[in-house]
Amino acid sequence: MKYGSIAAGDKTTVNAAMEILKDGGNAFDAAVCAVFTSMTSEYTLTGACGGGVMLAYPKESEPIVFDFFVHTPEIQSVKNLDFFRIAVDFGPATQFFHIGKGSVAVPGNTIGLLHIHSRLGSLPLSRILEPAIRTAKSGAIINNAHEYLFKILDPILSHTKTGEILFKPNGKRIKAGERFSNPDFANFLEQIIVEGSNFIYNGDLTENIDDFMGNGGLLTRKDLSNYEVIERTPLKIDFKGKTIITNPMPSPGGTLIAFALKIISLKFPEEEIDNRLLTLVMRLVQTARSEIISAKNKKNSLAEILSPSYFKRYLDLFDSKISVKLNKEKPGSGSTTHISIIDSQGNAASVTTTNGEGCGYIIPGTGIMMNNILGEEDLNLDGFHNWETTKRMETMMSPTIVIGDLGPELVLGSGGSNRIRSAITQVILNKFTKNMNLDEAIQAPRIHLEENIIHCESGINTKKLNFPWLTIHHWHEKNLFFGGVNAVTPTNAVGDTRRSGYGLVR
Repeated sequence: MKYGSIAAGDKTTVNAAMEILKDGGNAFDAAVCAVFTSMTSEYTLTGACGGGVMLAYPKESEPIVFDFFVHTPEIQSVKNLDFFRIAVDFGPATQFFHIGKGSVAVPGNTIGLLHIHSRLGSLPLSRILEPAIRTAKSGAIINNAHEYLFKILDPILSHTKTGEILFKPNGKRIKAGERFSNPDFANFLEQIIVEGSNFIYNGDLTENIDDFMGNGGLLTRKDLSNYEVIERTPLKIDFKGKTIITNPMPSPGGTLIAFALKIISLKFPEEEIDNRLLTLVMRLVQTARSEIISAKNKKNSLAEILSPSYFKRYLDLFDSKISVKLNKEKPGSGSTTHISIIDSQGNAASVTTTNGEGCGYIIPGTGIMMNNILGEEDLNLDGFHNWETTKRMETMMSPTIVIGDLGPELVLGSGGSNRIRSAITQVILNKFTKNMNLDEAIQAPRIHLEENIIHCESGINTKKLNFPWLTIHHWHEKNLFFGGVNAVTPTNAVGDTRRSGYGLVR
């Protein structure tokens, strides 16, 4: 390849990143550009006031996890907290979300991306943001997945008059093939070129957000000014002669992926993992997480499941027919998007971001809808607004890189809430144990275990899944429920068709 491999959730996002690589930027420049561009082209999935995680692999340097996920605000008493439930119609089922100003966590996306640029970027920020600014001004052509998301999230997007004007410019919802533009967001991007992250975290916009959120919200100027990007050492495991690096604790996603792959490598070193065995592995992962969650007041204790003593116990439990009591995992919507990049120099970036479903309110003059992550049930297992001290919120986001003798061989990640870990695990197994090519590994039908229900895409042979404790739920087509894995190798790039993903190699 002359420039690099890029996969993301939308063609506009990918083309913006490739423009930066062609102009001499590295993978990190391209990733920052792509995420800011996706805030228009994939508006329903990410935003400047959401949160994310990047796993960066600078060639000939140590990999770094940049944690810029959302943080809880300081606890305060709000008499009339603007926090309410809203129904979203998915067709076969209705799911409820909590939105309002009281659902807004302290955002990290903007400061996180600018921090990464300052640490690893090579081109000026003004050049990196050119495609994102252009896209916000002239618009991005909406794909099928995002037409669907505009439709089902309409009660949130159109909660205010500002939203009605932005998302229904002609009085009608935007359809696939039409353009969505956000000129106010272009102005915001132009301003951060001048002021950097201070504009939103310690500047004029901070005051505006503080004033706007003061009526029913928890987020304050102090919360914004105290926010910090955290650099972490990635979690590393060996698997089939490769080194897999991913997101460590305090977020559970990467640890649960590592646990599953380690169980497989120890229990079935030479066997091909069929869906029957994979279901048992998923059950073991679910059991391990449930038992750790049940042990109260043990900070970061999930990391213990990778210790030798825990491993022996769970390996012994693998074939057990004992009924295991599980803590229920809350179903999440998966309003998340992912970008994977390898450049021609061997640098790699894997970055996942989200805005939740959005809180329903747009900060005046910016085109930015704030996140609703304080209202996500699957991320607030102890109940809403129930933290004792401010903390970085947990996330299933698991940007992952598989490294071989010559460097990154596979860069991947996924949107999809609880399904992130099962989607990434299956793609890695397909690629490195079943020898599928990248497209086959991503498009192959998937399974996902939630409690004692195994969700199966069309094409899965369910006759082998005849466990007495298991209920099978058939999906008759590929669905965005099962995640959206966007992945690259040095020679290939594939976006997940479940979420209208797109890949490009040049």
